[in-house]
Amino acid sequence: MDPLLGKAPLRPGDVVVLRKPHPCGGDTWTVTRTGADIGLQCARCGRRVMLDREECERRIRRRTLAGDGAPESAQ
Repeated sequence: MDPLLGKAPLRPGDVVVLRKPHPCGGDTWTVTRTGADIGLQCARCGRRVMLDREECERRIRRRTLAGDGAPESAQ
């Protein structure tokens, strides 16, 4: 858990729902890479994109931690 933000950091395997849908219509993404940039893969069409960490964290509506069944609100 990040002591400054009060939430767990993103990890590969986490599933996130972004605020705006992808052009294919899907809004659910799987985190594939972390670092300065976050790699995401669309759950509907399989497209991979990279977003900088700040942009990605701003766009996340909710997420499910890898190995967890309960969604976490990103507010």
